[in-house]
Amino acid sequence: MKAAVLRQVGTPLQIEDVQIGKPGPHEVLIRTAAAGVCHSDLHFVEGSYPYPLPAVLGHESAGVVEQVGSEVRTVKPGDHVITCLSAFCGHCEHCLTGHMSLCESPDTKRQKGQEPRLTEAAGNMNQFLNLSSFAEQMLIHEHACTAIRKDMPLDVAALIGCSVTTGVGAVIHTSHVRPGETVAVIGCGGVGLSAINGAAIAGAGRIIAIDRIGSKLNLAKHFGATDVVDASAGDPVEQVKELTKGGVHHSFEAIGLKVTAEQAFRMLRRGGTANIIGMIPVGTKIELHGPDFLGEKRIQGSMMGSNRFPIDMPRFVDFYMSGKLKLDEMISRRIKLEQVNEAFDELKRGELARSVIVFDH
Repeated sequence: MKAAVLRQVGTPLQIEDVQIGKPGPHEVLIRTAAAGVCHSDLHFVEGSYPYPLPAVLGHESAGVVEQVGSEVRTVKPGDHVITCLSAFCGHCEHCLTGHMSLCESPDTKRQKGQEPRLTEAAGNMNQFLNLSSFAEQMLIHEHACTAIRKDMPLDVAALIGCSVTTGVGAVIHTSHVRPGETVAVIGCGGVGLSAINGAAIAGAGRIIAIDRIGSKLNLAKHFGATDVVDASAGDPVEQVKELTKGGVHHSFEAIGLKVTAEQAFRMLRRGGTANIIGMIPVGTKIELHGPDFLGEKRIQGSMMGSNRFPIDMPRFVDFYMSGKLKLDEMISRRIKLEQVNEAFDELKRGELARSVIVFDH
């Protein structure tokens, strides 16, 4: 099958032929229909986060089940599915206490000594984040995908696999935004727009979108922002405090920078919660001012929106089909696998919300 392979940090992905195995007892073989090009992939390309190479990248995808293993009971051939990088085992402490997105069990991967899921002529090929969706097919654990209704367009459904689940989930699961509360979102890319949309669905009273690019702020209004702040036109913290008479109940940092993480904490009112969604580079340290903690302000991370994706994703599909979740507007263009490096270049320039790779089968 054709796949986009990262062989060395800082170099373009190469389109190559990669071999894929057959499903084991708890595995599913999926024909990839679409894969979003996410900023998280770019972090690994640039080396902000280490990963064993070579690897087939891609982690935001949807497709159709082709084969299932002998013990699979959750999906069947012909099902339309959305994948999720936070595969869960179902029997560890995290899973049994309802925190499936935190599962770290090795049971969702092939064990040492077993034939790897992906190979090449020269040896093994590393699977990326349980998925490797920049490829014509995916071989994954059954608890890394969930079936959805077949009238949902798969190119749009792919976005639910990462950015939507991460952004909406951070609002409704991680921070528990309640009707009438105030929200600020820093960064209006795919994840930030999803957080804005999630805040609107949750019934937030004021939703403040913060970015430096005017086109993204305009898009944020369509996703539910009640106010916009141009971060290049002055201190965004002071602008937010002025809009809200003291600060917000919830802030969401969706870029992954030291300065914006610190701003997310500083723009809180007393008792507020800052949620860091962006992937802050390894080794970066965040500085917070001690007296702020006396106001019971909190800062926390969010792993894939604290999701319970087999439940969440079908519901997000229903939200889209009923017009509550804005996904079409998030897709800036549809591309072929061979154009993946162009999409990364555009991400670096901050020009687009989302490029989606569409596979023609």
